[in-house]
Amino acid sequence: MSRTIRRAVARLIWAVTGYRMRSEPAPTRPTVFIGAPHTSNTDFFLMLAIAFDMDLKVRFLIKDSWFKGPMAGLMRSLGGIPVDRKDPASIVEEILAAVERGEEFHLVVTPEGTRGAGSGYWKSGFYRIALKSGFPVTLGYVDGVAKVAGLGPNIQLTGDVGADMDVIRAFYKDKSGVNPTNRTEPRLRSEDETS
Repeated sequence: MSRTIRRAVARLIWAVTGYRMRSEPAPTRPTVFIGAPHTSNTDFFLMLAIAFDMDLKVRFLIKDSWFKGPMAGLMRSLGGIPVDRKDPASIVEEILAAVERGEEFHLVVTPEGTRGAGSGYWKSGFYRIALKSGFPVTLGYVDGVAKVAGLGPNIQLTGDVGADMDVIRAFYKDKSGVNPTNRTEPRLRSEDETS
């Protein structure tokens, strides 16, 4: 898809959703993008609009059921990577293998995993991928109250899960998502297991 078409699609998404982009500059090297709060299917279109507007090559994790039937080709062409929910850990190794092969892309991960208030914990795949690959984490966001979406700062993880998550929590504390009642506070299960 040409840059002109991608920009036109981005403008259409912004117009249809009523959101606008408010973002820090695009990262200059591959990163792990957090897409949060993930509270609605609208988030997917906003992520595409951000990527298309900023001309970023993204890959994104999405449940494997989207890769059945006529949606499969579209999901792959947009950068989708199917996740088998019965074996989600295998995706970490698959992504790391792609990085080792020299593939360059920004990986979009929605660590809340679902669009509903879930287990109370974020999934830790984004953290493990970023730490093992050395990629920084870019804090992407959706704020339904302000009707804005975009990219926040890049952070380099330290391996101190609690301290890293404190930085992430501070950024997302005032971000509502499209449906604020579905928002999950940024917290990894391992933070409570080690405390």
